[in-house]
Amino acid sequence: MCAALGRAVFTGKLSGLAGQSLHPIEPLILSQARTTFSLLVLLPILVGAGGWRRIKLPRPDLMQCLVLGILGVAVSNYFYYVAIQRTNVAIAIIVQYTAPVWVLLYVVARRQQKLTLQKVAAVGIALTGVVLAIGIVGGARAFHLDSYGLSAAIVASFSFAFYNVGGHSILSRHDRWRVLVWTLASASAFWMVVSPPWKIAAAHYDGGNWVFLFVFSMLSVLGPFSLYFLGLQYLEPTRAIIASCLEPVFSILLAAALLGEGVRPIQSLGIVLVLAAIVIVQLPGRGTATAERVVVEPIE
Repeated sequence: MCAALGRAVFTGKLSGLAGQSLHPIEPLILSQARTTFSLLVLLPILVGAGGWRRIKLPRPDLMQCLVLGILGVAVSNYFYYVAIQRTNVAIAIIVQYTAPVWVLLYVVARRQQKLTLQKVAAVGIALTGVVLAIGIVGGARAFHLDSYGLSAAIVASFSFAFYNVGGHSILSRHDRWRVLVWTLASASAFWMVVSPPWKIAAAHYDGGNWVFLFVFSMLSVLGPFSLYFLGLQYLEPTRAIIASCLEPVFSILLAAALLGEGVRPIQSLGIVLVLAAIVIVQLPGRGTATAERVVVEPIE
């Protein structure tokens, strides 16, 4: 849903959906607001519930969260929204969701997992499914491929893979709320340097813009991130990231409903393949009684 909302606010279609005129919002402001608002809501709740000890982390893990917040959350968010702005939801999300390939190659190269036929098949089916779902083949209309937008989507995919691997590592040692609050704090501090308050004030956003940014932050960060981090605590990075391939499916359906993008039969086939990949990747491997676990170690 948030991908479709982002596209709508970049293209001016959000005004029609919301029934009022809204000032255009740039990807940087959208990325900055979603992390900052989420931090401002989450931090008082955690500190109020258990004091500062509730979010305290050892220095090495704190530094890992800071890196994860900048190179993972901030970079992935920003370039993903740039890709949505410069191309469209479909192109941005399909390129970002090549991340399972990079995660799989990383964990296999590190000998943290064995390269099994089941894993390769699941990744291949998932990627094939999202390719079909966005209508690249099968006579769908041509995409407006912007080189900068496409490059941004590729950067977002590497960043997405990075915080999946790093997130799994640190979540093996700490609960998701500590990790989430420090990654949000890191991303927010980074954006504060890149885009200080006086630059934001110069944009003259009105009340409607700020309401949208707050609601967007709650819908796109706190709920999804906490649930996704919870999944990373119990799933290998490759499995968690493939399960999250449901996002392109829902994004395409919402784009069809809200932005007028039709869903063709071959796109429906892609949706079925994504769902099939999620089932396959959750099946236990041959000869294994329990799921493999990624080796727990600090991120490079």
